[in-house]
Amino acid sequence: MSTEKRLPVADRRQTRRAFWRAFRQEKGLVAVAFLFNALSTGAAIVAPLYLGYIVDDIAAGASMSTVDDKAVVLLASIAVSAVFTWLGTWALGMLGERISAYLRERFIDSSLALPLSVAEAGGTGDLLTRTVNDVPLVAFLFRDGLNRVAFNGMKAAAYLGAMLWLSPLLTLCLLASVPISWAGMRWYLKRARDGYLKERASEAEVSEVLTGTAEGARTTESYGLQRRRTAVAEESVGNFYRANRYTLYLRSWMFPTLDASYPLSTAAVLLLGGYLYFQGSVSLGVVATCAILSRQISYPIDSILMWIEGLQKAFAALSRVEGVLVMSEDEPEYGRPLPSEGTVEIAGAHYAYGDGPDVVSDVTMSIAAGEHLAVIGPSGAGKSTLARLVAGIDHPRAGEIRVGGTDLAEMPMSARRRLVTLVTQDNHVFHTSIRDNLRLAAPHAGDDDLKEALATVGAEWFDDMPDGLDTVVGGTERELDAAAAQHLSLARVVLADPVVVILDEATSMLNPQSARTAEQSLGQVLEGRTVIAIAHRLHTAHDADRIAVMEEGRLTEIGTHDELLEREGAYSSLWHTWLGDRAAV
Repeated sequence: MSTEKRLPVADRRQTRRAFWRAFRQEKGLVAVAFLFNALSTGAAIVAPLYLGYIVDDIAAGASMSTVDDKAVVLLASIAVSAVFTWLGTWALGMLGERISAYLRERFIDSSLALPLSVAEAGGTGDLLTRTVNDVPLVAFLFRDGLNRVAFNGMKAAAYLGAMLWLSPLLTLCLLASVPISWAGMRWYLKRARDGYLKERASEAEVSEVLTGTAEGARTTESYGLQRRRTAVAEESVGNFYRANRYTLYLRSWMFPTLDASYPLSTAAVLLLGGYLYFQGSVSLGVVATCAILSRQISYPIDSILMWIEGLQKAFAALSRVEGVLVMSEDEPEYGRPLPSEGTVEIAGAHYAYGDGPDVVSDVTMSIAAGEHLAVIGPSGAGKSTLARLVAGIDHPRAGEIRVGGTDLAEMPMSARRRLVTLVTQDNHVFHTSIRDNLRLAAPHAGDDDLKEALATVGAEWFDDMPDGLDTVVGGTERELDAAAAQHLSLARVVLADPVVVILDEATSMLNPQSARTAEQSLGQVLEGRTVIAIAHRLHTAHDADRIAVMEEGRLTEIGTHDELLEREGAYSSLWHTWLGDRAAV
């Protein structure tokens, strides 16, 4: 599967910027977490130091009371370290949860702000994988991974400082494990980021293929394409398997290399420490303490290096999540006021999907402000594609489209969405209250405005909702049928209050009587606005100011109902056929 149109992935600089920006959201909690972990680490250092003092006291023949006093301090330090370790873990966990929530909310906002054409080109699987898999991995990065790495890094630094204070010469023994561990980590890190990015991308490919196969199962069976779809699925799963096997290969070399390097430092401390002890350069307690610290320092370092694998995955996921965020942030601000009138001018518009043939060819027309234009034609005539072009979702490969005298291609998506609203027959009900579903179009609308919008589109079912606007719909709570979902979508149009409204068979899920009522109600509300209706019911075309007929991507007729009947062309034929069918019924 080609990934040329995949959603972008942030580069290393953008990913690092996103990482530190997330931390800046919680500066106070970062300081608290650092303080608790610093106190925990400081208390943890006391235990091995006092153990060395006890060894020296025993070797010097000190009294039991002296040894007991030091033992009490040792035990107290362990208790204090345990308390502050718990507090530090709590603070880091809280920090991780808050940052994770911040990133999740930003990601959802940015995903909703993506141009529809970009989201569609990226594929359902890519965006779904970033939402379902990558965002939780990023949450893991801040909630679990970083606190362990930060805490263990602090402990390793403290142990190293204690060894330097006791014996700089014995501290040099830690370098014995560096060549092997450095070579292993350098080899791993050189390959890890690309390997994990490929793993995430191949997982998105599997999701895309399996989702498409499931959604198109009936079509696949109807045309006997099972073997072809199975082959595509097997290829994508094979790519995912190979990508996973490669990252497993990286880990299989890294971890044994690290494990083999740690004992070298402790062995070096014992050998050199023993020699220095017999030379009288250091005490037995110093040797014992440094040996313990050299072994203790390996645990936090090992933990950090073990988490490197998880962090590589998480940072690869952060790069994919940030790719969506950067795309939405790159959109420029529209510094000029939006056009206040809805004149639509289409001049020589051509459009093709990918490298295919034109599905809209040389369409030219002018729609006056406040005019109601109906666009009709057979399936595949290019009606919905024309609607997407006027809505600014796609841009013509040739020609231009102007609304209110402004070229849509020069306007950012946020401005186009405020100017033009497209309503299709595909509507989504979010798993939340009716109020929140409606406020997607008008975040600051009051309850009276929401109820009035529902009444305007004839949503009589709302009167039966037990909790009114607070009723949770969607998901497993209260599933709305297709007609009710379409009412919600039309009510959003009323609340959005755009200059130009495009209805792409927006009432097709309603029964004829309900559709007629909704269209008449919308007609009153949309009075004075430019309306382009992609019509599949000819009574919708009959009510329009003008009718445009499209065939094979071209505009073949345009005029009023009576004018087109007089021409006895395609519209006249459709009209008389429709009247004959109604009479037969």
